[in-house]
Amino acid sequence: MVLTDGEVALRPIRLRDQAAWREVNRRNRDWLRPWEATVPPPGPGAPPAQRPTYRQMVRHLRAEARAGRMLPFAIEYEGRLVGQLTVAGITWGSMCSAHIGYWVDRSVAGRGVMPTAVALAADHCFHRVGLHRIEVCIRPENAPSRRVVEKLGFREEGLRPRYLHIDGAWRDHLIFALTAEEARDGLLRRWQLSRPGREPGEGGPG
Repeated sequence: MVLTDGEVALRPIRLRDQAAWREVNRRNRDWLRPWEATVPPPGPGAPPAQRPTYRQMVRHLRAEARAGRMLPFAIEYEGRLVGQLTVAGITWGSMCSAHIGYWVDRSVAGRGVMPTAVALAADHCFHRVGLHRIEVCIRPENAPSRRVVEKLGFREEGLRPRYLHIDGAWRDHLIFALTAEEARDGLLRRWQLSRPGREPGEGGPG
């Protein structure tokens, strides 16, 4: 399954992406560190937590995808890997919801890559997967990430104090959300219409 709009594509992340993923992640280490999830210190007598290897990460993502709890994507721009987007915490029953997390290469920030990727993922979740609600949780200080969801019309629902362990400490997060009823015409179409000089379905980079 590949989701595309112009030069932006979402596709399943693969083991053979390791070299490209590591190179992008290494170049962006300082830029990404303030926003990346970390593991809290272990309790007394517990072994220290270790960062998973790339292969361990992909195998975990694939196992969660097979169980129906996650949709892990690599983000491509102009044919090269530039980031990662994961639809996680998929819950069915009376909730039918999930949350989206993402990161992107700083070298392509500001070109519309991330709003396009989030719009593609959300439309897929609403109109193909059958979810009803999508959340994005963002640290208040992360202005670029907040701009992504604001451009797409996500509602800000409030603050969750000390919600996630990020960059070595428990951090507050703002919660942004959309329901399927609020995105009937598609987030990708909404994003396209908001961009000067671009018609829906036209494609092309931002």
